[in-house]
Amino acid sequence: MKTPSLVSRIVALAALGFASPLIVPAVSAAQASSVPAPQRLIVLSDIEADPDDTQSFVRLLLYSDVVDIRGLVATTSVWKKTSVAPESIRAVIRAYARVHPNLLKHDEKYPRPETLLALVKQGRAEYGMAAVGEGKDSEGSDWIVRELEANDERPLWIAVWGGANTLAQALHRLRATRPPAEVDRLVGKLRVHTISDQDDSGPWIRKTFPKLFYIVSPGGDYGAATWIGINTVVPGIDNSTISNRWLAEHVQQGHGPLGAVYPDVAWGMEGDTPSWLALIPNGLNEPERPNWGSWGGRYELYRPEISVADPRTFVGGVAIDPETRPIWTNAVDDYIPPVTGEYGRAHRAGEKTFRDAKVTLWRWRDDFQNDFAARMDWTTRPVTEANHPPVPVLTHPDAFTVRSGEGFGLDAHGSSDPDGDSLSYFWFQYREEGAFPGAVKIDGAENSVSAWVTAPKVEKPETIHFILRVTDKGAPPLSRYKRIVVTVIP
Repeated sequence: MKTPSLVSRIVALAALGFASPLIVPAVSAAQASSVPAPQRLIVLSDIEADPDDTQSFVRLLLYSDVVDIRGLVATTSVWKKTSVAPESIRAVIRAYARVHPNLLKHDEKYPRPETLLALVKQGRAEYGMAAVGEGKDSEGSDWIVRELEANDERPLWIAVWGGANTLAQALHRLRATRPPAEVDRLVGKLRVHTISDQDDSGPWIRKTFPKLFYIVSPGGDYGAATWIGINTVVPGIDNSTISNRWLAEHVQQGHGPLGAVYPDVAWGMEGDTPSWLALIPNGLNEPERPNWGSWGGRYELYRPEISVADPRTFVGGVAIDPETRPIWTNAVDDYIPPVTGEYGRAHRAGEKTFRDAKVTLWRWRDDFQNDFAARMDWTTRPVTEANHPPVPVLTHPDAFTVRSGEGFGLDAHGSSDPDGDSLSYFWFQYREEGAFPGAVKIDGAENSVSAWVTAPKVEKPETIHFILRVTDKGAPPLSRYKRIVVTVIP
């Protein structure tokens, strides 16, 4: 049972918005639920080297209403050195075309299949740096330059699912044909996320363009990479949402033409998908801040020490050069999964702790797998028979300041669900983010619509990140988030 003091605090919170005089006035529900402009994305894929590229394309097209796809380029890699397969990308789009009318019922922003087909391009059918240099331009590299020079100030994300040499050639051409200041300006618009290094052009790009925003687990040691958390079977948790049985039930079978082209797993499920998961506007993801953590994992900016003598870092049997500058790369989370109670409190903090770089991704895996399953339902079901994500709304700003030792409230009473589903709430501190090094206790039940926190004692200004996870009780259950950044001053 709540203590009377906590009850009175929550009542005051609901009535007044906040107890702290330092907190700015509450924002409106419309402001709290506003969606930013979609992120621009070009994909470079060695499709047909592994079935997982086709899997990732099926998922990506289901999010083409919220991610602005600007190019789909077939490339080579260390696993597919002498050919490219743009026709395989087109095959997935043709399956999308057959379900497009039903997708429009769920969101009118889904692009026309013809628009997507026009974005399919190809790089050179050569491996790595052999495809980079004077006279090595391709349809794919030209397209990257075109999109980069377009009159659009949004960043241009390049998700690299295979080799990066098509991007390397685009950068080579820019450096050879544009003034240095213009090259710097254009490189400043690029955001690159590569799935490890799958040719020798990635290290060249990072060394040659030291100011380029670049996310990568460098080298060929896939076992140490963050992205492999998408398909890692983790002892001690429920891994069912990445099982072959789950994929057959929720994606492949009974979900129309698009689900039918999702191939069985060969080496690993959707190893390329983490390169763009952070672009989905779910309330947690902040693409420009990889260190804040997202569905695509968490990354920190530093220069990794790589043992060039370790064969696991080799790409195609060749050792990669040591990194010459900081890059966005593997970070580590300590994660304690919440547990569900059969009786009593529905959700509470767990006890078992997991710690490594892959944790930063798989901690969200059930949420993004359920989200994928719901969107597969959108391909065949009417709106009234499918689930849609809830809308978390705070009754206060998502960033505010309090004094050390002062109590403050967190409140999500304005949250709703478009399908009228019942909602569950869970509040937690994301300790790896924020400057404050310690744990901050949430008073009362973490799964209430409101929470009360007492600011810790600090000697200088410190930030603390809290995450609100709102989950509906639809089938499958869908989650959305709010991140609250609290600055504590002495």
